[in-house]
Amino acid sequence: MWRRIALYGALLAVGAAALQWLDYQRLARDWAQEIYVGLIAVGFLALGLYLGRSLFTREARPFDGNPQAQAALGISARELSVLQVLSEGGSNKEIARRLGISPETVKTHLARLYERLGARRRTEAVTRARELGLLP
Repeated sequence: MWRRIALYGALLAVGAAALQWLDYQRLARDWAQEIYVGLIAVGFLALGLYLGRSLFTREARPFDGNPQAQAALGISARELSVLQVLSEGGSNKEIARRLGISPETVKTHLARLYERLGARRRTEAVTRARELGLLP
């Protein structure tokens, strides 16, 4: 009895699939141009997404600076962190607040940085540090 039910079910599934296929054939014949345009649009969408992702996303590589230049100039880790905040446009008070040091200590670090980088102003120090690869 179960074999007969399974056979009827299989025949019914084959018949339904045949009807769906015929309906698809009619649909494809009546709407062929729209289907082709839609497939081309989906293809260009996929291509655009792929190219956009591959061309406009950067791999996030950690910036380690230039340890050789840092060592050659004798720049300490704290001076480098002061230089980093300085490059972001921070004032002496902002640098002190962010790093948890006093504004006088910031002035001392900046004076040493100016001397080691051969700079007279903040912008000069940041430009020189970027040239040396100390800043991104």
